[in-house]
Amino acid sequence: MAYHFLTTLKAGLSKKNIVIYFVKWTILSAVIGSFIGTTSALFLYLLEHITEFRSHHIYLLYFLPIAGFLIGLLYYYYAGRANKGNNLLIDEYYTPKAIIPFKMAPLVLLGTLVTHLFGGSAGREGTAIQMGGAIADQFSRLFSLFSIDRKTILLIGVSAGFASVFGTPIAGTLFALELMLVGRVKYKYVYPVLLSAVIAHIICLQWGITHTAYKQNTTLPFDLLSIAKVSLTGVAFGLAAIIFIKLTDFCNKTLTKHIVYPPLRPLIGGTIFVLLILIIGDFKYLGLGVPTIEESFFVQQSAEVFLLKIVFTAITLGAGFKGGEVTPLFFIGATLGSFLSIYLNIPVDILAAIGFVAVFAGATKTPWACTLMAIELFGIENALYFALACYIAYQVSGRQSIYKSQKWP
Repeated sequence: MAYHFLTTLKAGLSKKNIVIYFVKWTILSAVIGSFIGTTSALFLYLLEHITEFRSHHIYLLYFLPIAGFLIGLLYYYYAGRANKGNNLLIDEYYTPKAIIPFKMAPLVLLGTLVTHLFGGSAGREGTAIQMGGAIADQFSRLFSLFSIDRKTILLIGVSAGFASVFGTPIAGTLFALELMLVGRVKYKYVYPVLLSAVIAHIICLQWGITHTAYKQNTTLPFDLLSIAKVSLTGVAFGLAAIIFIKLTDFCNKTLTKHIVYPPLRPLIGGTIFVLLILIIGDFKYLGLGVPTIEESFFVQQSAEVFLLKIVFTAITLGAGFKGGEVTPLFFIGATLGSFLSIYLNIPVDILAAIGFVAVFAGATKTPWACTLMAIELFGIENALYFALACYIAYQVSGRQSIYKSQKWP
């Protein structure tokens, strides 16, 4: 990758211009990465305390519909273009029209914190990416709206946001590159995108933020039987990604069709969410669900766990609450892998780890970013199985994606 990047760069730049290129993007990546890393640290700090507060005040769940209505009002009257979320970043990458409005950052931060405070089943990557993209794109005012520099800035925002919120700078880099064009990676962007991801990650850590450490210690033997088993799970993870995408789209389209006034959609969706939680009588589907993800690595989960997380997340996001899909996808994948482990005679921690990234790969069309994320989180010992499951899930899920504006070659 490094050789390809350098030869491509040299082909279009003189030695003098190469020096200017590295100086310019070193400074910009450092500055932007620092801003985004600091913002992510603030977000994670607030999210941790809000989650802890809700866990000790479970009655807050009853106010989720009202919270949803307030989020709906805020976005309906003030968000404008920012209401498109992650898809606006992708659209601006391909068909630039205007700088991403800075208000996207505080709006999604507030919307996500309110969603989690009252128990909505959502993630955090969407928030980090949107904040990163909005902050980074303010620096695009230094360049032409239609220049390659502006594309680089947008990629920097995505990678720095993703890397700092999950603690995975290499995966964050490739995620940004895969996100914009499925199946292709443009090497000319690698240096500034990687540097910003690393700096954002370091800055976030410097603010005292710690990321969840998932305990995966077993190594799966490399043999034909194990390859066949993991391949089979890759199919299951790809199907889970499809179910998640389809159900989220169904909830969104149904509420949009039958409820004309947008702020009422999260009100109705939140009411349905609360009623279902009370019927089930289990609160582990609220918020991120990190404790259940951790548990799935050493305790086999039952079949309904991943299915119910799909349902509750689809209702939350489909109704218009804010957050992201990725951590719920981690939950779905890890618990599905944990459930399948006993039937395939694979150690539970390995299959939970594989599912953790593979469902994510199928839903976002970023199989190599997910493979690298698995290596950063769990080590390199099972890297071939991570890659195999992620790629199969990506293929099985077809062109279904949580990001509707993604482009295909």
